[in-house]
Amino acid sequence: MIVLGLDPGLAKTGWGIIESTGNRLRHIAHGTVKTRPTEPLADRLAALYAGLEAVIATHACTAAAIEEVFVNANPQSTLKLGQARGVVLLAAARGGLEVAEYATRLVKKAVVGTGGADKVQVHAMVERLLPGTRVTGEDAADALAVAIAHAHLAATARLRGVA
Repeated sequence: MIVLGLDPGLAKTGWGIIESTGNRLRHIAHGTVKTRPTEPLADRLAALYAGLEAVIATHACTAAAIEEVFVNANPQSTLKLGQARGVVLLAAARGGLEVAEYATRLVKKAVVGTGGADKVQVHAMVERLLPGTRVTGEDAADALAVAIAHAHLAATARLRGVA
């Protein structure tokens, strides 16, 4: 299974691709799709879609795992994040990928062992679970963590006979 992990954001959407074979994980690629804050919202969303479409077209992914949105104090920021997340979901679905969504705490628990882990711990565990990989960018590290969580949780579901 080749998993595209996605950490949605309007300014920066992190993406990370891993291959999962049994209990083995292999890093394929990671990066960030960035938009320009000076551009109109519609143009930023279109740029986000185009960037993700290019990533999906370049790599033979079979599944996408997307981090769920958290609600913050600023309703405008939450709304914009929700719109970006909608574009991320659309790009994955239009790319023909099986889409799964995960809460941030579940991703942290699957990767680090505790849902209250901080970003430094998540980044360190991503690099430990994908030996030889040096992850650049917090958003890409989070995206790889989502992909790893999906691989682990999908394997567990298969063992239980759920999927």
